[in-house]
Amino acid sequence: MAKPCLGYPTRTAAVLALRQRGDETSAIAARIGIEPKTVLALEASAAKRVGSNTRREHPGHAVLLPTELFRALGPHAAKRGRSVSNLARTILKTVTDENMIDAVLDDGAEWGQA
Repeated sequence: MAKPCLGYPTRTAAVLALRQRGDETSAIAARIGIEPKTVLALEASAAKRVGSNTRREHPGHAVLLPTELFRALGPHAAKRGRSVSNLARTILKTVTDENMIDAVLDDGAEWGQA
């Protein structure tokens, strides 16, 4: 059973969130109370779960996110046990599938959709 860590559901989620925020491996290890090699192992394991088949499952075009946006999404992705890329893809897909673009941007009047 997964153990909560630093307010996250798992140690892996905590590691991913701290890394997204820009923390170094040694700082993450010290904060959680684990060895630096364990930090790297948890990251590698998470990458295998979410990243190894991503390109095959999601062919398409790349979108570059500004670093500050990528970092801002980090804690939300970690809380859900996802990569930032996976979370961004899910958000865009949901907004598109649910026809929420005008509501999210709140610019309907600009396009004659008051």
